[in-house]
Amino acid sequence: MTDVTAGRASVRETVARRSRALTEARWFAIAVFGLIVVNAMLLGLETYSGVVEDWHRWLRLAEHCCVAAFTVEIALRLAARADRPAAFFRDPWNLFDVVVVASAFLPVVSENTTILRLLRLARVLRTARFLPQLRIVLVAVVRSLPGTLSFLLVGTLVLYVYAMAGWVFFARQDPQHYGSMGRALLTLFLLMTLDGIGEAVHAGLEVSRWSIFYYASYVLLASFVLVNVLIGIVVTSFDEARDLEAEEQPPETPGEPQPLRDRIATVRRALDELESELDLHQPSRSRRGGPEPGRTAGRRARGGHPRGVWVRR
Repeated sequence: MTDVTAGRASVRETVARRSRALTEARWFAIAVFGLIVVNAMLLGLETYSGVVEDWHRWLRLAEHCCVAAFTVEIALRLAARADRPAAFFRDPWNLFDVVVVASAFLPVVSENTTILRLLRLARVLRTARFLPQLRIVLVAVVRSLPGTLSFLLVGTLVLYVYAMAGWVFFARQDPQHYGSMGRALLTLFLLMTLDGIGEAVHAGLEVSRWSIFYYASYVLLASFVLVNVLIGIVVTSFDEARDLEAEEQPPETPGEPQPLRDRIATVRRALDELESELDLHQPSRSRRGGPEPGRTAGRRARGGHPRGVWVRR
């Protein structure tokens, strides 16, 4: 039973090592990236009715070829983690790839044209796997969502308070911009970008001189304080995304191109083979209850370590 288990482990390690050498090759990443670009181009061509009518059959064939190629890619990436399957599913990008590719085989998706096109559009996001800078941007956007939600709550509160005050002060004189709460909110949202702020201030001065304080305080809060807070949230998220990307990158060891896990697997196989040879050449040793002193001393002189072998037996 031990030999069978060791044999299966050796097969898994061999498959993982060979698949990993394939998936980590530069040409493999370039080929997959090219497939994603081709998929995006096919999706864009389908927006032209003339192209769809003339090349419908070839477009369907190209789509099926892309799905088959993406399926083979996922299978190879999964085989590259055959020795550690859990490590494959701990990577969020692997989970995203599996969901996007596997969804194409669901009957509900294949029968619904809208869902199928959205799924094909989601494949374009897989380019982030091969573009580190794009991956950092996407991770930064995701990590900035909690801070952005807090910013939206504060911004909504500021807009509501100033919109209500604008409706009270300017509704009669300027109904086009402050005639209702919705119009006031839209006006102030556009003024947040400082677009048309001069015209708004002149119109407010015709109503009252005190309107200058209304617009000045709003511009100070909305256009400077809140916008800078949002920029700070995004910059912080970018720094966190860069640190996370740096932590996920494996350390580069000069002069040792072979991965450490492959070297460990090789050493383990060598130890198993050595133990098997000892069992074959010294069958009577186990019946005597222990190793021969002379052979043990000889192995110690050669730098061996019989203690670990006898513990395993």
